[in-house]
Amino acid sequence: MSDNPMRSIRLGKLTLNIGMGEAGPGIEKAKVLLEKMSQSKVVVTTTHKRTTFGGAKGRPIGVKVTLRGKKAMELLGSMLGAVDSRLKPGQFDRNGNFSFGIEEYIHIPGIKYDPDIGILGMDVCVTLTRPGFRVSMKRLRPGRIGKAHKITPEDAQEWVTREFKVKVTDEVERRY
Repeated sequence: MSDNPMRSIRLGKLTLNIGMGEAGPGIEKAKVLLEKMSQSKVVVTTTHKRTTFGGAKGRPIGVKVTLRGKKAMELLGSMLGAVDSRLKPGQFDRNGNFSFGIEEYIHIPGIKYDPDIGILGMDVCVTLTRPGFRVSMKRLRPGRIGKAHKITPEDAQEWVTREFKVKVTDEVERRY
């Protein structure tokens, strides 16, 4: 690890997503689950355009919540516990972000089964940043991030291993 503070990697945001595929009581159950887990406002996601299978534009199809800061770090630790602190190298993209799925929310440590909600799975997406990445997000005159300053998949794997004691391996270990 470099002594340069501009090279330090930090958690930009954590996004939890539950896709239901259709409107109905499932959306409300997923919304209740995410609100209970994150203690934050949940957003209902909608279709962007009409699908070939008959889904009209603007119909609700899922829910998501985005977390930042300490709350995101704490929740990410428990989410990684749901997958036994194991990730595969293929779950990291070329920008150093990573994502993984949780088959059932009851696998998350500290979360108990709620019969009103039933069994739901979710996607967990993690965005990593470095100081200076904000220049690419500006609306007025956005800047570019240099090649040497970008986060590589290897950097992200090292960060998640150091911060959360996660094992990055291709080996598959079943829990049942």
